[in-house]
Amino acid sequence: MAVKIRLQRHGKKDSAFFHIVAADGRAPRDGAFIEKLGIYNPNTNPATIDLNFESTLKWYLNGAVPTDTCRAILSYKGILMKKHLLDGVKKGALTEAQVEERFAKWVDQKSSKINSKKDNLSTNAKKAEEDKLKAETAAKIAKAAKIASKTAVEETSEADTNSENTEA
Repeated sequence: MAVKIRLQRHGKKDSAFFHIVAADGRAPRDGAFIEKLGIYNPNTNPATIDLNFESTLKWYLNGAVPTDTCRAILSYKGILMKKHLLDGVKKGALTEAQVEERFAKWVDQKSSKINSKKDNLSTNAKKAEEDKLKAETAAKIAKAAKIASKTAVEETSEADTNSENTEA
């Protein structure tokens, strides 16, 4: 039985989210699975990925083959990095302590990248909101000035008309 790590679609028509599952390769996409490994929601920015790290690593080490999208998700979460480092232990190039140290360093770098992206997105959203507010304020002022000038012209023309009527 060939086990695949793949996505199982859930959700509405235009707002799908996915379960990451270990399933028999012959089973249909949304059919039976062996174990649910996590959730992937691409509708958020950045995408939300909740993954059972140990269980996924166990399946991957035992030969489960991920699909292309799942491979990208596993790489993003560090499963592939951890497997690479564990292969180094098997070959005698690294020790368990070195593996944990390198993986912790990698996780810190990855989390700082993610946090900086979230910060940039929030500051860009705030800046866009402020720019929109400034543009609306400028449009409001321009519209008020246009109305004021129009009423001033009408008042002067009325005053001229009234003075001509009183003279006659």
